[in-house]
Amino acid sequence: MGSYRNVHVLHEEVQGDGGRATAGRQGGIQQAAASAESDAERIVEQVLQKRHHIAKLISRRTLTLDDFHHYLFSPDLNPPFRDQVHQDMTAPLSHYYIYTGHNSYLTGNQLSSDCSDVPIIKALKRGVRVVELDIWPNSTKDNVHVLHGRTLTTPVELIKCLKSIQEHAFSESPYPVIITLEDHLTPDLQAKVAQMLIQTFGEMLFYPESDCLKELPSPEELKYKIIISTKPPKEYRKAKTANEKEHDSHKSEEDLWGKEPSELTEEHEDDDTSDSDSSEDNSHSNRGSFSTGEHEYKRLITIHAGKPKGGLKEALKVELDKVRRLSLSEQALEKAAESHGTDVVRFTQKNILRVYPKGTRFNSSNYKPLIGWMHGAQMVAFNMQGYGRSLWLMHGMFRANGGCGYVKKPDFIMNESDNQIFDPKAKLPVKKTLKVKVYMGDGWHLDFKQTHFDLYSPPDFYTRVGIAGVPADEIMKKTKKKEDDWTPVWEEEFTFPLRVPELALLRVEVHEYDMSEMDDFGGQTCLPVSELRQGIRAVPLFDRKGTKYNSVRLLMKFEFI
Repeated sequence: MGSYRNVHVLHEEVQGDGGRATAGRQGGIQQAAASAESDAERIVEQVLQKRHHIAKLISRRTLTLDDFHHYLFSPDLNPPFRDQVHQDMTAPLSHYYIYTGHNSYLTGNQLSSDCSDVPIIKALKRGVRVVELDIWPNSTKDNVHVLHGRTLTTPVELIKCLKSIQEHAFSESPYPVIITLEDHLTPDLQAKVAQMLIQTFGEMLFYPESDCLKELPSPEELKYKIIISTKPPKEYRKAKTANEKEHDSHKSEEDLWGKEPSELTEEHEDDDTSDSDSSEDNSHSNRGSFSTGEHEYKRLITIHAGKPKGGLKEALKVELDKVRRLSLSEQALEKAAESHGTDVVRFTQKNILRVYPKGTRFNSSNYKPLIGWMHGAQMVAFNMQGYGRSLWLMHGMFRANGGCGYVKKPDFIMNESDNQIFDPKAKLPVKKTLKVKVYMGDGWHLDFKQTHFDLYSPPDFYTRVGIAGVPADEIMKKTKKKEDDWTPVWEEEFTFPLRVPELALLRVEVHEYDMSEMDDFGGQTCLPVSELRQGIRAVPLFDRKGTKYNSVRLLMKFEFI
């Protein structure tokens, strides 16, 4: 057992205060020591089996220095956070941030790329739980296509997308997949979609017995279920009124995606023909009867979307006997947050708020997600086929809770007391301080060509470390550059005071200094601060599009004070 005890001591050093703080509790010293020694034994077994494959034949199971180095630098054996679902999954869906895609069928830009089921499959394999499909009649009006309407995007058949969702929905997570439909169909095609949904998903499809849910079910209740969310079909359709025709006559080339949402004043609110939700009901003079097909289609809609008439204040009203989904563009949310911030937070405690990119993001770029999360928005919808720092933050947020696609909102955002509704604009005291030490990096020589960074010399790496979160917590710092070294050693420490650690993401980027041109990219990751394990950890890095490098990682230490 002597070698186990030696590893036990090293294990405590690596684990930070995880073993000793527990052991210091009154009456728990022996239990904690036994637990720590058991952990050490487990680590020795794992390392030996992985490295030597003949651990059973070794009489004295000891770790060499190389073995321990392997453990230390292994993201599998020594990860920065636990890779398992650990949050309460029994609260209503509105209590969770949900990994949400925007125009999930696009392979590239928003105007001329192909529509396909491939990006949908990729998103589901990454853990995305909300897939958006824009559904339109085909050219002969007898089938349903998925495409970005009024653009040059090439269509894909709806049934192909649905079958791919059915096949891959739960490959990464057992928790429900929500399909948000942007519906541009006639009643007969809506009936056809209803049949497609039933035939494709069968018992996987969840829908309520009553027309409207009073409270949303929980992710736990909805495991392995598919949920549909869209605007219910109008009760009677006839030729457009003169006013509607006049409205259409003003469309221009700038309205390829439909108008941006209104200025969100209470006196006037424009309709948005693209992503946002318009009123569910026609005027009373237009009321009539449903066809059988429309009844079936409406029955399958679990989360009703709709923007009530009467302005923002009306749209944010919380109804006792009904839950619904409201959609706002990123710009509309910013304006709503400025004028009705606590109303938005209160609305999201029971209802679903979806935020989507503004219409001018033709290149499938994304916006900053934090403003949505600060206000409790569950569906912060992103172009998953894009890339950039905003998408890195999205990836980081949903590494939390085992990467299952659902992250429970902090308790303070769910507090329903009128005088304690969270106000993101309020000045808050420091709640927790994170200390981060960047020891060294390794693996670039394995994942990159020798001439990738510099033709004639080894690279000059430096690391940027910082926080994304509420505005008061946001900051970026960086290490000195280490010249001519494939395995740079920095050993620099940074301190980050956090006012809202529950919403903080640790940003890490490695760059290679270039005197004559823009610095080269060497890897990135974002980590949810609330999930960080104290101690020395192996942190894997990812490329620009979020794919993990095979070998590149940093050795870092995390400590909360």
